[in-house]
Amino acid sequence: MKNQSKQQTGKKGEQIATEYLKKQGYKILERNYYTNRGELDIIAKQKKEIIFIEVKTRKNNKYGLPREAVTKNKQQHMYKTARLYLYKTHQQNAQTRFDVIEIYITKNKTILNHIKQII
Repeated sequence: MKNQSKQQTGKKGEQIATEYLKKQGYKILERNYYTNRGELDIIAKQKKEIIFIEVKTRKNNKYGLPREAVTKNKQQHMYKTARLYLYKTHQQNAQTRFDVIEIYITKNKTILNHIKQII
């Protein structure tokens, strides 16, 4: 039951991040892009840049800051998955960026922190 709640929190966070990005002028290209190399929560485009975004949502800091969950290993998976996406979409020469959006959801408010260029 806890795991389902964790998944629901994650999905809610991804929805909040998507809405935020759209308001900031990003075009959402993909959500939950899966390959055998990994998964990307959101792939977006802003101007001529393709941005690969990991969303981390928390209800508290019990397990540390959300961005701390984006380890070097996770970053490598993001990079490999992004390269595969670029190859499959014939955009190997595109300008790219890797971001993290951390979201805190409490009973009273939602806080979003967009961290650009993590890799």
